[in-house]
Amino acid sequence: MKKFVAEALGTFILVFAGTGAIVINDVSGGVVTHVGVAVTFGLVVLAMIYALGDVSGAHLNPAVTIAFWAARRFPARSVLPYVAGQIIGAILASVCLRFLFPNHETLGATLPQGHPLKTFMLEYLLTFFLMFVILSVSTGAKEKGTMAGIAVGSVIAFEAMFAGPISGASMNPARSLAPALISGNFSHLWIYLVATTMGALTGVLACRCVQEKGCCCRLVPESPA
Repeated sequence: MKKFVAEALGTFILVFAGTGAIVINDVSGGVVTHVGVAVTFGLVVLAMIYALGDVSGAHLNPAVTIAFWAARRFPARSVLPYVAGQIIGAILASVCLRFLFPNHETLGATLPQGHPLKTFMLEYLLTFFLMFVILSVSTGAKEKGTMAGIAVGSVIAFEAMFAGPISGASMNPARSLAPALISGNFSHLWIYLVATTMGALTGVLACRCVQEKGCCCRLVPESPA
């Protein structure tokens, strides 16, 4: 239960801060700036890894949880509770933003700016890069240590920095699903659910190719149960 609550709370904070930065940037006439939004996403993930990494592993992302399971670092029985907690936390964050900013149309939903195929490929590659880094710096299914938080937060920030204007740089099905549900903006939502999950699974394969044998495909004793 503590791990379920940790994932729900961590994802709530991630979505509230990240999409909240987008909403506030819109209503304030661009005061936060695109760079500020990207940095916000990176910093909030870094903070949650330090705050919750030893409790639940701070996945905060259904694609990450599924990829950890595919890498045999995470038990199958915990996948659905983790994903449920992440989605619930994300939805609650979007509900809070709707209450605070009732007139905002999208609540920070990820919407393609250009051809959907371009967005699909960007989200696929961004999540692939992210998962590769997460697997490389994590122990079991937990991101631990000083460098893990910095590495993961930095990847999210720089990917949001350069890809955000085109695809929204979601890399996270829960982060895209929640504002879409609460705002009613379902345009191309499937891209952010499918491409991110496929990208994370590809990150598992890439890790197996370049790391020592077995390092990306074993379930260690400290993995969350």
